[in-house]
Amino acid sequence: MSTPSPEAVNALLPEVTALVIEALNMEISPDEIEPDAPLFGEGLGLDSIDVLEISLLVSKRYGFQMTADNPDNAKIFASIRALTAHIVNHRSQ
Repeated sequence: MSTPSPEAVNALLPEVTALVIEALNMEISPDEIEPDAPLFGEGLGLDSIDVLEISLLVSKRYGFQMTADNPDNAKIFASIRALTAHIVNHRSQ
């Protein structure tokens, strides 16, 4: 899979950030989330259930399946920017 252009990723970042906030019912604004901050641990502090919620919304909105057994999940969910790059590469709509 090719690396998406920074422009394509940056264009989709606000939408994906809003999707993460929506998926997790977070009470923060999108500009409070640093695109390169870790999603796990000291970043947003997500857990596996949170990732499942995000994956379901991504699948519905962008038309491709995300699976729990994907060996690249640690990279895909490393940050909002990494997740956005994955979506840019795989979305069907």
